[in-house]
Amino acid sequence: MSAEQSSWVPKSNPWAVAIVVTIAVFMEILDTTIVNVALPHIAGSLSSSYDESTWVLTSYLVANGIVLPVSAFLSRTFGRKNYFMICILMFTVCSLLCGIATELWQMILFRLLQGFFGGGLQPVQQSVLLDYFKKEDRGKAFGLSSIAIIVAPILGPTLGGLITDSYSWRWVFLINIPIGVIALIAIYQLLEDPPWEKKTKDKLSIDYIGIGLITLGLGCLQVMMDRGEDDDWFQSSFIVTFAILAVIGIVGAVYWLLYTKKKKPVVDLRCLKDKNFAVSSLLMAGMAMILYGSSVAIPQLAQQQLGYTATLSGLVMSPGAILIVLSIPLVLKLMPIVQTRYLIAFGFSIMTVAFLYSMTLVPNVDFETLVMYRSAQSLGLGFLFVPLTTIAFITLPQRLNADAAALFTMFRNVAGSIGISLSTAGITERSQAQSAHMVHNMTPLNEQFNLAVEKGAAAIRDYTSIVGDPMTLATSRMYQEMVSQAKILAYIDVFSYCAIIACVLVPLCFLLSPVKSEGSAGAH
Repeated sequence: MSAEQSSWVPKSNPWAVAIVVTIAVFMEILDTTIVNVALPHIAGSLSSSYDESTWVLTSYLVANGIVLPVSAFLSRTFGRKNYFMICILMFTVCSLLCGIATELWQMILFRLLQGFFGGGLQPVQQSVLLDYFKKEDRGKAFGLSSIAIIVAPILGPTLGGLITDSYSWRWVFLINIPIGVIALIAIYQLLEDPPWEKKTKDKLSIDYIGIGLITLGLGCLQVMMDRGEDDDWFQSSFIVTFAILAVIGIVGAVYWLLYTKKKKPVVDLRCLKDKNFAVSSLLMAGMAMILYGSSVAIPQLAQQQLGYTATLSGLVMSPGAILIVLSIPLVLKLMPIVQTRYLIAFGFSIMTVAFLYSMTLVPNVDFETLVMYRSAQSLGLGFLFVPLTTIAFITLPQRLNADAAALFTMFRNVAGSIGISLSTAGITERSQAQSAHMVHNMTPLNEQFNLAVEKGAAAIRDYTSIVGDPMTLATSRMYQEMVSQAKILAYIDVFSYCAIIACVLVPLCFLLSPVKSEGSAGAH
């Protein structure tokens, strides 16, 4: 660390700055999931089909994914404080425009812009925390940050359901306006650029090729992952085209960023030479894949199989979010005592056990058991996010913080999108496979099946006034029960995949340096 970096003391209280930048990030992350439950209402209000309305989600994720890796470059170009304020201002303006949109194309355009400006908030917030806090205090700062990053996507569907059911889907967007204005004023008053950030604003050259390849690769990847399930994946020429473009863009971007002769490429991939950062990024990607994948599976199970409302399915998730918040202070107490890699390994071990426990799912599962499943899955997250974020930057040079924060956030978000896509695709594919296995038993040659149908027909004939042939009706009910059980088995399969991923990641934790939260392995 240079004398300039070690002697710089921010004028404002670091904790006040941390709270303000975290509020802005919480608002942005909440918007990635709060809209999900409002989509049917948006589609009806804007005279479009549900499938067309899903582009409201896709456009946001595409723009978000593109801007994440280039946010460090944009921060250097405009100045970190200026860029952060531009992002908050334009995100708030776009929220207003989304709230008053009258056509679907307007909504998609404004969501695209909202995702573009919102995507810069997360990595800039992380680099602010890295610069404003000493190494020994970073764990606490990242603990505050984790509340926004982990809890916001979980609370999104609950809050979205409450707002949509009680008021209008437009308030899902309009609620951002007062928060954005307050955050903007507070950032203007409190945030300042450190001396080394100010110096980088001079004589910046724009890496057009790098930006173009990143835009092509990550943009096409996000479209492919988000639309794949609806378009039958690689059976669709649309998805195949975007997959090819994604590979070309990502491979081309990596090659260009590694071998370009430019003094300062749009993203500095040399961060990945640091072992702690590279391994932490991989583990964070694995955690995000599990977190977002399971966060989609549980509400989908509650609403589609158990008939829960959007609000009630959100309440299934809420105790898990509270548990994460309560576990973070415990983790912060343990970090100076226990090696960070042991805490991370413990977190993934808890997740493995939790998903194995979730495999005891049955068709008539009650609300309390579903809450227990989600709470068990969430418990391990508190032992993962703060230690992973802390150790990722522990041996990284200060000058690489901004690029590293952008890459770290990108790995988390892209892996989260992949987790969501694999989860929804897995549920569909495994339910079809389980149905194919079970349907062989539904034949007149199976005595147990014949007895069950006859009992069902007798019950319909004796105790109901339903019009129709009792045997046909009983057979139809048996088929419905088979489909329902196949779906439950599919969710169990998805939980088993999550358990396998979490278990595989445990030994990788020991590749990290044997340090505690103070970072005794090295310094900036």
